Amino acid sequence: MAARTLHLFCFLVCSLAIIKSECAKDLGSYNVTKTILKNAVSKGAVCLDGSPPAYHFEPGFGKGVGNWIVQLSGGAWCTNVTECQDRILDKNVGSTNFTDSWTFQGIYSENPTANPDFYNWNKVFVRYCDGGAFTGDVEYVDHVTNLHFRGARIFEAVMEDLLAKGLKNAKNAILAGSSAGGYPTMLYCDHFRSLLPNTPRVKCLVDSGYFIHVKNPMQASGFEKIYNSLLTLHGSTKALPKSCTSKMNPPLCFFPENMQQHIKTPLFIAMSAFDYYQIKTTIDPNADRCVENRTCTECQNKAFRGN
Repeated sequence: MAARTLHLFCFLVCSLAIIKSECAKDLGSYNVTKTILKNAVSKGAVCLDGSPPAYHFEPGFGKGVGNWIVQLSGGAWCTNVTECQDRILDKNVGSTNFTDSWTFQGIYSENPTANPDFYNWNKVFVRYCDGGAFTGDVEYVDHVTNLHFRGARIFEAVMEDLLAKGLKNAKNAILAGSSAGGYPTMLYCDHFRSLLPNTPRVKCLVDSGYFIHVKNPMQASGFEKIYNSLLTLHGSTKALPKSCTSKMNPPLCFFPENMQQHIKTPLFIAMSAFDYYQIKTTIDPNADRCVENRTCTECQNKAFRGN
């Protein structure tokens, strides 16, 4: 049992993000074409550039045909017009008009030896193209920038389509999210559960997306500024739980620690103590290098321990 648990944990930490890495390269990989939700456009569920949302879907088979894992992909956030326009140019995080396929591997592998727990499940990788962690909902579109902030609508449109494809009949279902996809996984965890009233087991998993509100006010300002700008630009406040926003400033509700206690659905979190993005944003823009090279100063080590 211990070996199996360790095996699964390695998948969750190393493979859930579906990236090409040393710990995942031997797990088997294959490309999955995108499914474009053209009918979502009429509902206003569109990417930053107005293109329709998309996901990559590989149907389950055998005994796994009734099991589903749905992952919200990550990729930071855009907190101003320039950043959001740059994301469109980056192609993978602001639009679905470009990349046609995505590499599935690790926990998404169909190799039963490498991935015995999930190899035959229905697997869904939701493209992240709104820049606001699937939380935005602004009706107005500036005719100059043509930027759309509709991440919350994208989530609903994708769920509606997946339910019709068989998710509503799932025996087991997992909503997962990596990096910037981690927060919406927590935010929509109970909602995801409510969409599956007949599913015996529904759980949520956050992978590398638990960014904390550190104690030091100066260090905490990094994420505070990001979240404040994000909520203002994307109109995300309406998506946040009222159980949190009624007690504190909405940007603070973007920190998982301030809203996780309200989640009723089983939630699992995998987060490195030395997360690359978190260290750069809070401790020191260059501190991630010292961790990698083991050259951190005593001052930097003290900052790590203090947070």
